[in-house]
Amino acid sequence: MDNWDEIRTAYHVARLGTVSGAAEVLGVHHATVIRHIDALEARLGVKLFQRHARGYTPTEAGSDLSRVAQCTDDQFQQLVGRIKGRGEAVSGELLVTSLVNFSTLMIGALTSFREAYPDVTVRYLTGSRLFRLEYGEAHVALRAGAAPQEPDNVVQPFDRQSVALYAAKSYVARKGTPKGVADLATHDFVGFDDLESRAPYNRWMKGHVPQERIVFRTSDDRVQLQAIRAGAGMGFMSSTEADADPELVQVLPPQEDWSSPLWLVTHVDLHRTPKVQAFLKHLKAYAAEQETA
Repeated sequence: MDNWDEIRTAYHVARLGTVSGAAEVLGVHHATVIRHIDALEARLGVKLFQRHARGYTPTEAGSDLSRVAQCTDDQFQQLVGRIKGRGEAVSGELLVTSLVNFSTLMIGALTSFREAYPDVTVRYLTGSRLFRLEYGEAHVALRAGAAPQEPDNVVQPFDRQSVALYAAKSYVARKGTPKGVADLATHDFVGFDDLESRAPYNRWMKGHVPQERIVFRTSDDRVQLQAIRAGAGMGFMSSTEADADPELVQVLPPQEDWSSPLWLVTHVDLHRTPKVQAFLKHLKAYAAEQETA
């Protein structure tokens, strides 16, 4: 298949369901869209769409073609992001990713970075999935745990995540504060739905807190934090984030075996670009300032 324009047109028709919608997205006349579809169907010898009064519905063959075209289109967009990131100016999009646990640090750093470089547009992506730097899904990633091993990535040690045990003031008023580790068995906890999670503090909790005392469980880090703040139970939080919340009380101070090493990860193709280097330098300086504040 050597005519990407026709395939891309078919993809947008399948996605939007109308010729007019695809024409608007592609910036072409609707007659061009129809011509592309007709030519593609003739070349393949199969109907890609059922035509009806409301628009176009993809056939099974049309759906197959659309899925492949979407993957190709996504890869083109990711390639564009990587190419744009190679520019010499500190401008354009900066894509940064991390777990949501680090949002307080990252939002502060990204905000002050934009003050220094106002031509930058920030895209901050959070989530548990591993964003693939080799596909241009991010310029800089902040990751926790074992050192990332993906080929063609530049990995730099950053810091350790300080983690402590916290409770909401409303929980403490209702249940009291444990005097020490021995008292934990009488308290309620918020934790992972997966009790086998390899998070360092989860392994510690497994050895010191009865399973039945983990009374609020979820797979989402954000829900855990909200549940702790709501008084559902005690739980582990980043000290940076929790200490900024006046409604939280530190129950047990940070311990080394609760923390995880942090890593800054960039792709080798983008690592030396001015924009990425400027942000890495800024983030390190910002984090150091926060620690001494």
